[in-house]
Amino acid sequence: MKIILFNPRSARAKHRIPNSILQVGASIHGKYEYVLVDGNIEIDPWAKIESYLKMGFNVFGCTVMPGPQLKQAIPYSKKVKELYPNVVNIWGGYFAANQYKSVINSGFVDFIINGPGDNNFPQLLKALELRTPAHEIQNLIFKEDDRIIKTPLAQLGDQNKLPQLPYEYLNQLYPLSHYLGKTFLGKYTAAYHSSMGCPFTCSFCAVVPIYNARWKGKSAQLVYKDIKYLIDKHGADAVEFHDNNFFVSEKRTVEFSKLIQSENITWWGEGRIDTVDKYSDESLAIMREAGCKMIFFGAETSNDELLKKMDKGGTQTTAQMKAFAARMKKFDIIPEYSFVLGFPAERPEKVMLQIDQDIAYIKEIKSINPNTEIIIYVYSPVATEGSEMYEAVKKSGFHFPEKLEDWLAPAWQNFDLRKNPLTPWLTSEMVDKILGFETVLNARYPTISDFRLTPLKRKILRTLSNVRYKTNFFSLPYELKALQRLWKYRQPEIEGFVME
Repeated sequence: MKIILFNPRSARAKHRIPNSILQVGASIHGKYEYVLVDGNIEIDPWAKIESYLKMGFNVFGCTVMPGPQLKQAIPYSKKVKELYPNVVNIWGGYFAANQYKSVINSGFVDFIINGPGDNNFPQLLKALELRTPAHEIQNLIFKEDDRIIKTPLAQLGDQNKLPQLPYEYLNQLYPLSHYLGKTFLGKYTAAYHSSMGCPFTCSFCAVVPIYNARWKGKSAQLVYKDIKYLIDKHGADAVEFHDNNFFVSEKRTVEFSKLIQSENITWWGEGRIDTVDKYSDESLAIMREAGCKMIFFGAETSNDELLKKMDKGGTQTTAQMKAFAARMKKFDIIPEYSFVLGFPAERPEKVMLQIDQDIAYIKEIKSINPNTEIIIYVYSPVATEGSEMYEAVKKSGFHFPEKLEDWLAPAWQNFDLRKNPLTPWLTSEMVDKILGFETVLNARYPTISDFRLTPLKRKILRTLSNVRYKTNFFSLPYELKALQRLWKYRQPEIEGFVME
């Protein structure tokens, strides 16, 4: 078997090390001939893919996240199957796992890796090579006799026993300097994934159906070893940890912080408020001294009942979120709170009331700790079958596209960016209010991650937005949008941290 591993283009990952296909590559390194094709680097990815297909490569593996990656993943996979029908198409990633019916029914994707593929992907390749059935291989979704087969999920393996990521092989194909982008964290920011899964079961999260409240992380020593390699060999001076939940273990976090402390780097990761709030003051101080500059947290809503409906798990409350924002200020660690506005409700006026309450709550958080970064999403359903929230969504008449290629429509691209979804309970007035508030908020408190904004530009934005912010007048903020467009204001949730 000769394998192409393709990373489709994504605006948010343009300068990120493609950890997903690198991890898959590590699982077959030295066992099979394989190549990596990065759609974020290649000018014409299809030309590169086809050049390998003409050389006899017979497996096309593609990692697929919702949103921009679909623009290449869908048409390229379809073209592979049309022009090279004997090539086996294998998809992985959250989109493939959560929307598996439309993917498998497309007719041009043969297998889905439903979760980590460290053991399952090599096993599938061997089964294809020997022409043996794949039914005994875990973490697979495929079609047989018009029936979709989902094999059982495998246990998460010991992350310390995984093979080393093939950085040197990647460096031969695409110099690693391409992936060390300039961000507010540093001039040469690397991306790294140190764990798999998350121990919580939030009903709106795409991770839950894949990992079912499971989490396994690499040891602090191994994480440090990999980061140290990127520092010493390639000049990295900052790291974005893209784990679903980096901070599950206080012991691991503190140990890593102590190891990395002398390396003079800054770093960012994702965690939960109720988890990190349990950390001791000493632990938080050590993290900050070791370069932890910002942590992303899912705050979600100002409604405690909604938090319970989401099955948020743990002990997170709206009162705790306010107290925690104040606590983080003492340690000079920036909390990045994401909020989801526009949750479904029985009546439109109830939806609007909750939006107004969320806006007021966000402003309160800002008054407590003005450095708190705020990320705003419009609620987009996730196919978590059986959850109370998703069942309510289905009753409202909402449904996902049944045909895979329909996901390429502009409206569904917006849906995946969680900015303007096609949900029946949201009126245009509600969406306009959410997006108008977002525009005003971003002007009143411009993100620290857009370091191109000069102090003068920030002052102008704050001055022009001040009256709107104080009076809750968010309608038609054209003057602010014009300046944000002129100055190419970047929203990290859409474009990532890396600046061109």
